[in-house]
Amino acid sequence: MHESLTTDILILGGGGAALCAALHAKRRGGPALTVTVAVKGLLAKSGCTRMVQGGYNAVLNPRDSLQRHFADTIKGGAFLNDQELAWMLVSRAPRMIAEMETRYGCFFDRNPDGTIHQKAFGGQSYDRTIHRGDLTGIEIMERLRDAVLGQDIRVLEDHRAVRLLRDRSGQRVCGALLLDMRRGTFTVARARAVLLATGGGPTMYKISSPSREKSMDGIAMAYEAGAVLMDMEMVQFHPSGIVVEGSELHGAVIEEGVRGAGGRLYNARGERFMERYDQARLERSMRDVVTRACYLEIMEGRGTPAGGVWLDASHLGKEFVEREFPGMVERTRAAGSDLATGRVEVSPAAHFIMGGVRIDERCRTSVEGLYAAGEDASGVQGGNRLGGNGVAESTVFGALAGDVLAEDVVGRAPAASEEGEVRRAIEEVTAPLGRDTGEDAYALLDRLRAMMWEKAGVVREAHALEEAIAELQDLEARAERVKVHGRPQANLEWMLWLNLRSLVVTSALVARSALARTESRASHYRADYPVQDDRSWLRHVEIRRGANGGLGGDGPVVATRPVRITRLRPDQVPAGAEWPGVPVTHDE
Repeated sequence: MHESLTTDILILGGGGAALCAALHAKRRGGPALTVTVAVKGLLAKSGCTRMVQGGYNAVLNPRDSLQRHFADTIKGGAFLNDQELAWMLVSRAPRMIAEMETRYGCFFDRNPDGTIHQKAFGGQSYDRTIHRGDLTGIEIMERLRDAVLGQDIRVLEDHRAVRLLRDRSGQRVCGALLLDMRRGTFTVARARAVLLATGGGPTMYKISSPSREKSMDGIAMAYEAGAVLMDMEMVQFHPSGIVVEGSELHGAVIEEGVRGAGGRLYNARGERFMERYDQARLERSMRDVVTRACYLEIMEGRGTPAGGVWLDASHLGKEFVEREFPGMVERTRAAGSDLATGRVEVSPAAHFIMGGVRIDERCRTSVEGLYAAGEDASGVQGGNRLGGNGVAESTVFGALAGDVLAEDVVGRAPAASEEGEVRRAIEEVTAPLGRDTGEDAYALLDRLRAMMWEKAGVVREAHALEEAIAELQDLEARAERVKVHGRPQANLEWMLWLNLRSLVVTSALVARSALARTESRASHYRADYPVQDDRSWLRHVEIRRGANGGLGGDGPVVATRPVRITRLRPDQVPAGAEWPGVPVTHDE
């Protein structure tokens, strides 16, 4: 048995992309348009946008330029970005900052003259990162939450989507099957259009920074529904996740601004090792460069006994660090160290996925009725995301998706899913609850995370990726034999099993895409192909569901597609240039 609801627009997720989409759809569509937001946790209290510490990139200073931000983003993404999507990001971000302040009441830090303060972040040629101390995400999400609650928008908290539903033709998404995690009951949500804004969250690695409920559900559901995914090999590891084994703080990041302000990295020998990897920018280099440097120092025996390196900002002065990074100081003290007065042990941590569902300039996927925005979508960030571009992407494309959805559903006839599909999905999802014996979901998740870290992590090579793919096929089979204890109501073990299923699928997509890309580019580093190969690999790796739906045999289908070079070519800028205002070929 299940409940039912009908809505014009169904938004899956509760972060910056989802809430901006809901607000824009409601404003564009008016009172008659029904908008429903289904959140895996609590509205604006869960997800990754709230965890954003550093800030939001936008061009506000006349000495900066949209072209310069665009060029930084393309270089950071190693020219794998969809350049039209990247231009939309940088050109719309200043407007979104104005909207955040004037419409929703966000308040960002100011300079003495009253202008918005912007700080330095790695990989950028100008200080353009807007912030509210080092807790920017909380400021944004609290204000967006207030705005959503002030509108006629239906919010379903603690409701996770477990399956996208298709119409009788199988060609159009017409809703989703939702699980009320508190009650253990199901709701069929029928909609004229569905937006995936669940956020990525690559928590399939043993050290990761996203909020703990994240499991890449949106990407996994899109894959199961037949959508084309793109650049799944591009997983960003943040250089500075706190090392504190046995704690929920393990992997929590020390934000980019600490290194931007002058924080330094040292190995266990006391060497400032970034001098070996990027003499010009040192700790302010791009995230993939700093991450790989930290990883290699650790793997080559120059790390700490606990498997980390040291981040030191104490030379900046206790008063300065406490004033500029109060959240980080509090976090490190809770973990047993102190950023303001001493060294903090850090390690690379899986942080963000640049790959995801392929979208066009209207956030449409390859499946009719299905849209994506934020970390669920691919193309904007290319091979590596600059710090401060993530929350900008979520809000810019969430707002765009809301406007598009409100327009696209006009005149679109509702469609019904097959009752048989709903029944089969519920039976599949509840199967572990009725077993007397079976596998342990916790042990399988631990195995997945250790294996992905070792074989498909910061540094990759063919034989390890092939082993990972084989192990993932085994984990897929074992996950279907899991036994879950207890009743369905508020069952954390059941939720963990559902997380495991999504992570096994998305891990296989990462590993297969990484095996296909026989070069090193941005966040994807192949030890057996250590050179970036623009001649052969200015191409996206695309992947979709195969005929049998599983992870083995003729499961995922991999193909490649040339990158759209519409505004800036790699040969237009000398290597290492600081991008002093490179012109683009046309404006928006």
